[in-house]
Amino acid sequence: MTNPEPQKKENFFKTLAIAFALAIFVRSFFFEPFHIPSSSMKPGLVIGDYIFVSKFSYGYSRYSFPLGLDIFEGRIFEDSPKRGDVAVFRLPMNPKINYIKRIIGLPGDKIQVRDGVVFINEKEVVKSNDGFFTEDGYKDIGQFIEQLPNGRQITVLDETTTPQDTTGIYQVPEGHYFMMGDNRDNSQDSRFLDHVGYVPKANLVGRANVIFFSNAKPTWQIWNWPTSIRFNRIFKTIK
Repeated sequence: MTNPEPQKKENFFKTLAIAFALAIFVRSFFFEPFHIPSSSMKPGLVIGDYIFVSKFSYGYSRYSFPLGLDIFEGRIFEDSPKRGDVAVFRLPMNPKINYIKRIIGLPGDKIQVRDGVVFINEKEVVKSNDGFFTEDGYKDIGQFIEQLPNGRQITVLDETTTPQDTTGIYQVPEGHYFMMGDNRDNSQDSRFLDHVGYVPKANLVGRANVIFFSNAKPTWQIWNWPTSIRFNRIFKTIK
């Protein structure tokens, strides 16, 4: 009588290998999960959010794939990002690090901040009061709606006065993008030329689409899940 155990083990490992290969394929070409580690994109994204990033939104570059293998130049199947997109990108100063910010400046744009108000190509981005943002009872932070030149409305925070509230003019080079965090006073972004600066289009990983999980405490602390999971944020679209 034939022993079925070896056949079962073989089938198990075949299934495991197929599942692993499928996961790598989806992660490489379609959707990649990312964790939000900082407050720079409040109020839309908060610490502990887990998001899916659409990797095919802008086409593919070397940074779209695991290990960032340098197998071709520029982007293939390229599609231009839209102003106002929330995008994940590789930090120009250290491409091993992923950042997430909002695209404010397109190639050729002139960007300036004057007293906390953004100007794009000398035109003021209209900023209107939208009450206050409060997280976990911490404190109220001024919340505002900005309307970008393409009509897109975004929600930003303005807590205090910082040196980055009034800047010189940033001339975005061709083939680059100017990124800003929605939490304007707590974001290291393209306003810091020696840290982030202008982001080459090849460094764009993809567009942030949806929050698939959110936890107010470290996710490995499973015993806290009943009270720490933010169920109201799961499957929330990123705008």
